[in-house]
Amino acid sequence: MVNAWSLAASILDGTFDEDYPIMKIEPEPAHSDYYYDYTRNDPDAENPFTEAFDYLMGESVTGKTPWIYESPDGGKTVYRYERGTDPLKRELVDIEMADVDDQRAHHFNDYTTEKTMAKTNHEFKYHEDEILKDIQEYVSRTYQGHYTGTKHEFRKVQTIDLMAARDIATGFCQANILKYGSRYGSKDGRNKTDLLKVIHYAMLLLHFDGHYGEPSMPSGNFDQMP
Repeated sequence: MVNAWSLAASILDGTFDEDYPIMKIEPEPAHSDYYYDYTRNDPDAENPFTEAFDYLMGESVTGKTPWIYESPDGGKTVYRYERGTDPLKRELVDIEMADVDDQRAHHFNDYTTEKTMAKTNHEFKYHEDEILKDIQEYVSRTYQGHYTGTKHEFRKVQTIDLMAARDIATGFCQANILKYGSRYGSKDGRNKTDLLKVIHYAMLLLHFDGHYGEPSMPSGNFDQMP
């Protein structure tokens, strides 16, 4: 057991560094691209990763996003740069995971950034193209949330689907638009994630209010849910 006298003696003897060496914490080894290639055995496989950085790496390695991601500390600090561009022009990425509220709202089909980019209006002057990329990436990340059902036939049934079955999904979405819109600038300052959540719930509201046709529902008999 180390006590004050032992420390003092080491300092006076000049052996402090030798007696109490600084322990180095080695960073976790980086995974290979093979590890992140979740489509190597099944081209139609869904991204299985639950950690934000691993999820982004999976999307990057399989070519489902134009971004290349890298991290010097195992995913705590993440940078990205666009494929085919100068890596030195990388940017810091906020990979805050979707919270419990978001896990209730994972209902959008994943679509590729390439499709979004193909429709980009080059006359944008208010960062619209960057905002569209960010919201597309944010919504895609929310699909790694937890599903409600545990059995195979219910594995894609989510809480918001149950809300829709009871005609309360639109109210839930509208309430969350007010929630995150009102706390922007108050909690955690001008947090961009709050605004992304507002946009996400607005998209869900457009869906469940039928602005793009009759809302589709996942397969599964809700009356038989475990």
